[in-house]
Amino acid sequence: MSDIALIETARDFNRFYTNFLGLLNKAYLDTPFTLTDARILFEIGSHGGISAVALVRDLQLDPAYLSRILKRFRAEGLIETSPDPADLRSRVIIVTDQGRETFEELGRRSNAQIAARFDRLAAGEPEAAVSAMHTIRALLDPAAKPPPAVIRAHRAGDIGWIVQSQGRFYAEEYGWDLCFEALVAEVAGKFLANFDPAKEYCWIAERGGINVGSVLVTNGGDGIAKLRLLYVDKSARGLGLGKLLVDGCIHFSRDKGYRELSLWTNDMLETARAIYVKAGFRLVSEERHRMFGPEANGQNWVLDL
Repeated sequence: MSDIALIETARDFNRFYTNFLGLLNKAYLDTPFTLTDARILFEIGSHGGISAVALVRDLQLDPAYLSRILKRFRAEGLIETSPDPADLRSRVIIVTDQGRETFEELGRRSNAQIAARFDRLAAGEPEAAVSAMHTIRALLDPAAKPPPAVIRAHRAGDIGWIVQSQGRFYAEEYGWDLCFEALVAEVAGKFLANFDPAKEYCWIAERGGINVGSVLVTNGGDGIAKLRLLYVDKSARGLGLGKLLVDGCIHFSRDKGYRELSLWTNDMLETARAIYVKAGFRLVSEERHRMFGPEANGQNWVLDL
């Protein structure tokens, strides 16, 4: 795609998105406010107090234009000024009780608008849309900070995500066929069907509401725990999530009284293997195979607990 084609595509998206949110409507969210009005009231309402200078800077507004809007807000009883706690010689703008009610109502209407749009989408599509939004902001906003990752227990839908994400990733990255996805589905299905919370666990790494990593510990019998299906999405590489997930498996297995933690992997997965080595796993056997199409070298690793 040429540069001009990229630019035209970006402009087309901008036109779509402004229409999608109704940003060109004079009555924003079916209220008497414009989008600019709503944004200014949001900035004032979300701060304990903010100066006009800060509003001009943060919203990149013309000072005279902002002054006219603030004058109208005062006349409507939405805002007032108070001494700045950090500098009593200055004054900051705060919302009145009426202004807070208006600010919160705008928030409710905006939430309802977006929720109605998301309700029309298929399962997983709202998350995909939000993930794309994170990507756009991270690429175009130098000040944007990616949301922190959290690690939590699995819940409804997560195991299906594990199957889908790993099946797609290994097909795209290594050319593995559907036999690998079938294996992941088998492991994940058995985990759900026979889940014993006293001896088994699934960790999900989540970032900004989007799943980006996972791992399971299953009961292999005879005091052996099995680390299964370790995965970190490409969008979250370099954050140390793989190590955190593996450490979680090790601590859980020790706490539950297992004597050994074992895993099976393939030697081309160098990042994962490096994590296992640093954690103290030792390679006990390996064998060439074509289980998933291309030839690979499967390896068994164990950690004495």
